[in-house]
Amino acid sequence: MPLTLAQALQVGRTFPGVEESTYFNSPALKLRGQMMACVPTHKSAEPNSLLIRVARADRAALLTEAPDLYYAPDHYLGFDGVLIRLAHCTPELAHDLMAMAWNFTTRHPCKR
Repeated sequence: MPLTLAQALQVGRTFPGVEESTYFNSPALKLRGQMMACVPTHKSAEPNSLLIRVARADRAALLTEAPDLYYAPDHYLGFDGVLIRLAHCTPELAHDLMAMAWNFTTRHPCKR
């Protein structure tokens, strides 16, 4: 069964300090005011996607590992993150991905 946005956000809220918020007027999770995950708003993003913050090296590994699950349109290549097709994600995998995003956001605050 595909993961819904509500389920993904619920998983993310289980991590310490994470709050539901908005980013560019879109649903998001923030850690101490820093964006950790959000619904991508650029036209290159597919519907039913979630952007999570990860290191670029981790993004490259994820894209190679499962291109049906992860993607990164050109618009997002300058950003530390990867887009996830929620229809191909499970709650268990969402937890692991949110852990990656939480760890990355803890170590690398956004400039915005």
